[in-house]
Amino acid sequence: MDDLDHRLVAALRHDARAPIAALAQQLGVSRGTITNRMARLETDGVITGYTVRLRPDTAPDEIRAWTGLAVEGNQHAVVRALLGEPGVAALHDTNGRWDLLAELRVTDLDALSRTLERIRAIPGISASETSVHLRTFRG
Repeated sequence: MDDLDHRLVAALRHDARAPIAALAQQLGVSRGTITNRMARLETDGVITGYTVRLRPDTAPDEIRAWTGLAVEGNQHAVVRALLGEPGVAALHDTNGRWDLLAELRVTDLDALSRTLERIRAIPGISASETSVHLRTFRG
C-alpha cells in the first residue's frame, strides 16, 4: 500500500459511504483512480467489507462489557468455546495481564451474569475480570 492507499482507507474509515466523486476530490485524484484503487484493495483482501457504526445511545438497552481472561492449557480450545458464546461480540488475543479480551454485548444485567457464568465454566479459563461500559467519549 502506498500513501494514496493509506489516505483512501483513512477516508473510508471516516465515511465508508462517501461517493467516489467526493473521495476523488478529497484526495486530489480522478474518480477512475479511486474506483481502481478500491477494487484492488478489495481484491487483495485489504478491504474486506464496509460496515455501519451506530452511536452508543442508539442501543440504550444493550449492555457492553469487556472481560479479561487468563488461560491455562489449550488456548485454542478456549477460543473455540468463546467464539461459540452468543454474548461474545468480539474476541482479541492480548499481551500483559490477560491472555484474551472478550467484548460482551447483552440485553440486560441478568444476561450479562449468565454469560459470565458460562464463560467462567469453560475449561482452561483460570481467572477473569469484567469491566462494564458506561459511556463512550470518542468512538
